[in-house]
Amino acid sequence: MLLKNAKLYKGEDLKDLSLRDGTIRTIAPAGNVTGSREEQVIDLEGKLVLPPYVEPHIHLDYVLTAGTPRWNESGSVFEGIEIWSERRSLMKETKEDIKIRAKKAIEMQLRHGIQHVRTHADISDPELTGLKALLELKEEVKKWMDVQIVALPQEGMYTKENGEDLLRKALDMGADVVGGIPHYELTREDGIRSLETSMALAKEYGKLVDIHCDEIDDEQARYLETLAALTIRNDMQGKVTASHTAAMASYNDAYTYKLFQTLKKADVQFIALPKANLHLQGRFDSHPVRRGVTRVKEMWKEGINVCFGLDSIMDPWYPLGNGDLMSVVDTGLHACHMTDYDHITKALDLVTVNGARTLSLSDYGLREGSDANLIVLDSVSDYEAVRTQAGVLYSIRHGEVIVETKPAVTAMNISLH
Repeated sequence: MLLKNAKLYKGEDLKDLSLRDGTIRTIAPAGNVTGSREEQVIDLEGKLVLPPYVEPHIHLDYVLTAGTPRWNESGSVFEGIEIWSERRSLMKETKEDIKIRAKKAIEMQLRHGIQHVRTHADISDPELTGLKALLELKEEVKKWMDVQIVALPQEGMYTKENGEDLLRKALDMGADVVGGIPHYELTREDGIRSLETSMALAKEYGKLVDIHCDEIDDEQARYLETLAALTIRNDMQGKVTASHTAAMASYNDAYTYKLFQTLKKADVQFIALPKANLHLQGRFDSHPVRRGVTRVKEMWKEGINVCFGLDSIMDPWYPLGNGDLMSVVDTGLHACHMTDYDHITKALDLVTVNGARTLSLSDYGLREGSDANLIVLDSVSDYEAVRTQAGVLYSIRHGEVIVETKPAVTAMNISLH
């Protein structure tokens, strides 16, 4: 396949890309690459090309369940967990039931240019049905989508007798990442203990760590500092992710300054979920109502890696969502006061390279010799792509087009002149 007249993300001049045998063979100035007679040639006419989107935080076992058995009327994280527990006991879903829902969500994500996903799997269920379903799904979709699975003790590791055993069992079954949710444990001491256990298991099994950390509007919720300290003490720099960290939005600046120094030493990765946390946080405030979105702008300035994710697609925590990360970028830029030109033109980092770093993806990016995985946006510049929330024209995987979208055509039947 030959892609002609491509505008590479953050690039200036147009390029031609030759894709052969699943790799990017050549990237050269436009007009300098000639395709063979039988080769598929696509003239992109200056459209923007970038690596595939990375969804770093989703719950594929929860998708498309909003309203069963009831709707989340308070909109809080806590009611969401209560509803999910009720649903699991009432519905008794099979692996196939979960896979049907999850595949629908993956199809949405593929349409929106996502090729790499980190999903959490609830392991509070003693049968681990959701995990079993997602492990099978991972194999079934690997031709089109890379999936990492986090073993998440959604209801807490020490809120029940066998929580730690279930986490270990999940890792034995093949979960890729060790999860945790310290702020949902019964006491602060249990929360710290859960972090220590997650880190110890990650070292034992050679896994990454991704913690639902401080997802609460409480300025005293400071498990993040413990997570960072444990990362340093266990030599796990770069392998540990803190998701949500909503409490950071309520920290005072003096404490945050001190915290940032530790975070940089630990090289903790961060996932912000702007849509989900704008929806979930501040539910116990009157006025002013907190936004609950972590300090993305400040962390980026300090060189701390941070990326954006969606979190949910129509589940007990978030009733909306369609897998579109560009809409998350738009929401996040507004919520984090990042609508200056410089941040806008670099914003796609938040759903591409920054996410790839968080997931420790190898061979990610647009360079000669790398896997021929890329997307083409309906835009001719980085700025316009974000401003217009440009759609994905092509998603190419291992050198083959797996998704193609024809832009809508609008005809103006009136004249304003």
